[in-house]
Amino acid sequence: MERRTFLRGAVIGSSAAAFAGTLSHGAAHAAPAQPGAGPYGALGAADADGIMLPAGFTSRVLARSGQAVAATSYAWHSAPDGGACFADGAGWIYTSNSEVSPSGGASAIRFDSAGAVTGAYRILSGTRQNCAGGRTPWNTWLSCEEVDRGFVYETDPYGVNASVQRPAMGRFKHEAAAADPVRKVVYLTEDETNGCFYRFVPTTWGNLSSGTLQVLKAGAASSGSFTWADVPDPDGSPTPTRSQVSGSKKFNGGEGCHYANDTVWFTTKGDNRVWQLNLLAGTYELAYDDSLVPGGAAPLTGVDNVTGSSYGDLYVAEDGGSMEICVITPDDVVAPFLRVTGQSSSEITGPAFSPAGNRLYFSSQRGTTGSSTGGITYEVTGPFRR
Repeated sequence: MERRTFLRGAVIGSSAAAFAGTLSHGAAHAAPAQPGAGPYGALGAADADGIMLPAGFTSRVLARSGQAVAATSYAWHSAPDGGACFADGAGWIYTSNSEVSPSGGASAIRFDSAGAVTGAYRILSGTRQNCAGGRTPWNTWLSCEEVDRGFVYETDPYGVNASVQRPAMGRFKHEAAAADPVRKVVYLTEDETNGCFYRFVPTTWGNLSSGTLQVLKAGAASSGSFTWADVPDPDGSPTPTRSQVSGSKKFNGGEGCHYANDTVWFTTKGDNRVWQLNLLAGTYELAYDDSLVPGGAAPLTGVDNVTGSSYGDLYVAEDGGSMEICVITPDDVVAPFLRVTGQSSSEITGPAFSPAGNRLYFSSQRGTTGSSTGGITYEVTGPFRR
């Protein structure tokens, strides 16, 4: 069956309309994606920003680390990483983590209805290595620390309420989070070579102060069935959370995570895979694996952050590789969507769509300098499939 059946509609973190979308579901599974022609055609020559895009798309630089954001006086943070968009009246907000230690945290950029920048500000301070994260259905940003026994921080993208540490969500080397409003859980990835995949079940949906941390249990194969087991000690000391439950499935470097319509996808950088969990069937499989592309011609390597569009396309950012964001279509074709040139010592982070779905935000974490102080945050506008 086509993956769009799972994706189209309720795309958490992609568009405001997505939260209300519903579709029926089939029973079959998609096969691992293979290279093919992308939905937007070939990439054109690099533009003035060094971005190669398909015809009809344009880019602009929004922010550079250490410099004022657009028309504001706010200095953008170093090493921009995971991000998400939030509706804000007729406009919207883009949040972005800072993957430095100490003083990582997160910032936000506010836009009006025409896409003009109207403000930028800090939403989280005093934390470490804030890598990826995820948005919640109640419009907060979960910023995750990628350090040993790191925390999840729930932050306010609108800059009104103070951030709150959420220790009940477990202390481990956090990467990304994805909220599932159907099962009322939050999925979590772990960036360890023998990391696990978790879900947090809040005592009360919409309140992350208490609940149960669970870990996925499955066999060693790349597909099969799975179950969930409680983690006895989410604090992770003295025994790490990933070592507490016998039979917990190990994943090689968990990275991005994305939920939509009874399916959750997550990436593992150690083996360049995109995993797919069918939550209705209780099964898992590979949505993409570069080792399964014949002839060594995989267009997507260094898999990292991932997001989805309301149409049903997955957008996967590369950590290294060819510095591309690749699209995986509902009919399981993988192709480059854009390429950042002249920044081979960087990685692409934080892809997220505006609520209307016609603007894609992302960062080059280390930009042209290869340093955390050289980060650049971009916007791409164009005829995205919606």
